[in-house]
Amino acid sequence: MPKVTFHPSGRSGDVPEKKSVLEAAQFLGVPLAHECGGFASCSTCRVVVVEGHENLTGIEFEEEDMMDLAALLPPHRLACQAKILGDVTVQIPGESPVGER
Repeated sequence: MPKVTFHPSGRSGDVPEKKSVLEAAQFLGVPLAHECGGFASCSTCRVVVVEGHENLTGIEFEEEDMMDLAALLPPHRLACQAKILGDVTVQIPGESPVGER
């Protein structure tokens, strides 16, 4: 199973392949906003891919459209749309590193 790591918490774990980054966050108990419920219509679940860009599915129309509206460019992704294919590390924007809160 792929390993997903979330920063700034440093929490990581193995998750089933083809789960979204949002589903991985929920599975690992990492708080990640998602106001629209994971339907690529709000951009609140944005993350920055630190490592493993190639281990996520490509950006499809719905995600690209919402990212354009939110003025987000790669390495940002919408966690609800990015499916995990291999090990990946993401940063949750706006979160302070552990110990800096």
